[in-house]
Amino acid sequence: MVNESPDTPPRRTLRPTRRGRLALFIGIGIVLVLVVAAAVLVPLLTRGPQVERARSLLIPEGRRASQVYEAVDKSLDVEPGTTGKAATTADLPLPAEAKGNPEGYLFPATYPITSDTTPQSLLRYMVDTAVQRFGADHISAGAQRNGVSVYQTVTIASIVQAEADTTADMGKVARVVHNRLERGMPLQMDSTLNYALNRSTLHTTTSDTKIDSPYNSYEHKGLPPTPIGNPGEQAMTAAINPTPGAWLYFVTVAPGDTRFTSSYTEQQRNVAEFNRNRRSASGG
Repeated sequence: MVNESPDTPPRRTLRPTRRGRLALFIGIGIVLVLVVAAAVLVPLLTRGPQVERARSLLIPEGRRASQVYEAVDKSLDVEPGTTGKAATTADLPLPAEAKGNPEGYLFPATYPITSDTTPQSLLRYMVDTAVQRFGADHISAGAQRNGVSVYQTVTIASIVQAEADTTADMGKVARVVHNRLERGMPLQMDSTLNYALNRSTLHTTTSDTKIDSPYNSYEHKGLPPTPIGNPGEQAMTAAINPTPGAWLYFVTVAPGDTRFTSSYTEQQRNVAEFNRNRRSASGG
């Protein structure tokens, strides 16, 4: 231990002035602010811009316009009926034959849904897709080869989509439609009655075939005034390239077993078998 000399002046304690203390506090505050800002901004800058993840809406083949409207209303969480109203004001690029009715042109596919999607924009997306697909050269050529317009081909495809039990049967169903049109026979398709009655069933009664509707293909010859649903590409392919054959009748007697024939007598036997199978399935 070394003793201080009595001649050594006493040590002074350094104390900051009031102005110095204020500057120190301000400096510490600025540092803290910068640290907090860095903690917040750095993750944001390194993360990059946030991209909204789109949802999806599946429109299956064969759905009617009314069913598509309902699905869009639910997907966009809007009041029921909103999309149906939008269809009348959306100025959709439909062919003149459609007369503003998008039935048949709401192309079945999976569509992206974001916060910016509206009923009008989604309907236009569907119709634009249909116009592009149905406007392909092979579709136009096929329609011309069969003596019908592209719009009529879409109508035939919608019937094929509704009537065929399997994809393999589509070409045969299309042939039955073309054969009947060429012979001037009524189509007598239950699917057109179901469309008129806004239902889906395999059970058709005699009174059903008497309803007053342009979609009653038992009473009216030729095609219905519009498609009866929204067909997919396989049904369109069948409509322009029907399977060669002389068939005029068909009935699905059991799942996976559709019988095609040109004989009315044979058709009656097949229908009788269908009715027996239906009664057996229902326990009647």
